[in-house]
Amino acid sequence: MKPRHVLLAATALLVAVVLTGPVLAGDAALRTVAPPWSPPGPDLPLGADALGRDVLARVLTGGRELALTAGLSALTATTVGAALGVWAGWSRSRAAPVLTAAADLLLVLPLLLVALVAAVALPGPWAVVVGTVLGGSPLTLRVVADATRNARYTGYVEAAVGRGEPTATVLLREVLPAHAGLLGADLGVRTVLAVQLAAALAVLGYGPAPPAADWAVMLRENLPGMALNPAAVLAPAAALTLLTVVVAVAAQRLGQGRR
Repeated sequence: MKPRHVLLAATALLVAVVLTGPVLAGDAALRTVAPPWSPPGPDLPLGADALGRDVLARVLTGGRELALTAGLSALTATTVGAALGVWAGWSRSRAAPVLTAAADLLLVLPLLLVALVAAVALPGPWAVVVGTVLGGSPLTLRVVADATRNARYTGYVEAAVGRGEPTATVLLREVLPAHAGLLGADLGVRTVLAVQLAAALAVLGYGPAPPAADWAVMLRENLPGMALNPAAVLAPAAALTLLTVVVAVAAQRLGQGRR
């Protein structure tokens, strides 16, 4: 099977689990059906978790909120970074270098520490958004600003400026479409960052509150019973890995397509 077909199959499987998993699992993810950490069997293909709940049902249910949080975080980070980057790259204002310098300062901050501070005051998902924006937007800003400076002196942009088109029109019709591949790849990278951040916060105890199912929370809940039912840890770990690999490969392909 060609790599492209493998990627498409993995993407389809992931989307199906995230979108339809909670419907297929129903309330089985919340019910106690066996002794804690029961091994896999005919009725429980992946065994039971720390509270005796069906691991398969919780895996089917645990991806939706995580994917939505990661997607929202990545979209916000890329949008903020792209908007500021286009302005910094196009504007001749003295404030543009100041904005770029501020982005450089944010890049040196420890991302997980920023997210942990945010998690003290905000719910876990919003802490992921804040951490992803503060940790991802500055780099997006720098990359988009450089690309915008280069685009400013291309023939099609100079022609649009020469025709007297308003700056907003030039940016929206000429500059931003030229950044489409770059922004698509950046969105993928920010999504991977958000997934990793959400998983780290959940393992540290800042994830969704029990009894909600979440792939990252399942890791923290079931690590003590790894020897009794490894599937309770390996299944959510595999789901998280699939999510990050699919997004990372898609982002890489977008970046290659841009070049």
